[in-house]
Amino acid sequence: MAPANTDANTDADLNASAGAGAGTTASAKTGDTSRPYHHGDLRRAILNAALDVISADGPSALSLRDLARRAGVSHAAPAHHFKDRTGLLTAIAAEGYELLATTLAQAADLKDAGVHYVRFAREHPAHFQVMFTPELLRANDLELTTARTLAGERLRTAVSGVPPEGRGTDPRLAGVAAWSLAHGFATLLLSHNLDDPVGDQDPEEVFRALTGMLFQPKSP
Repeated sequence: MAPANTDANTDADLNASAGAGAGTTASAKTGDTSRPYHHGDLRRAILNAALDVISADGPSALSLRDLARRAGVSHAAPAHHFKDRTGLLTAIAAEGYELLATTLAQAADLKDAGVHYVRFAREHPAHFQVMFTPELLRANDLELTTARTLAGERLRTAVSGVPPEGRGTDPRLAGVAAWSLAHGFATLLLSHNLDDPVGDQDPEEVFRALTGMLFQPKSP
């Protein structure tokens, strides 16, 4: 994930270099042609534009030049903040893991962690898609690896709260089982493969019911 830009002058220069064309594009969107458009946060604007594209057409549709046009900034702006397409996707994945870690931290127990995982996938489908496509990412990016590790730790904490008799003797495999269930359900849900069995039911409640099939203490 590319570090946030701290050079306000550089951002101002990039905004200025967008010229009248950027101002016209943004004004057309707002219906206001009386003043030029200016981004308070170029980096965020580009990320948001990228997330919109991914949600609609997938990561393969991303183009830095197109994102600059969508965000109403100069063609140089995306490269300035992310270097290249891989850097942009890595930034999205790192942000996704940070959001996931925050979401998992709110869970009361393992079952609730799974529900929060599914909720994250539903609320952030573009992040979710990019996070688990490693060939798109810069694997050694520090912010990505840090955020991924934190999210993993949150899941392991939830698993450790389950009594051994309810999760088996290998907590690592128990974590894999819990992750597989939540991730598999979320993936099938987002790809509309569960439209028929879930129907009009709340997907989170359906998942909560599914978790009752795992990690239950054995009867004496």
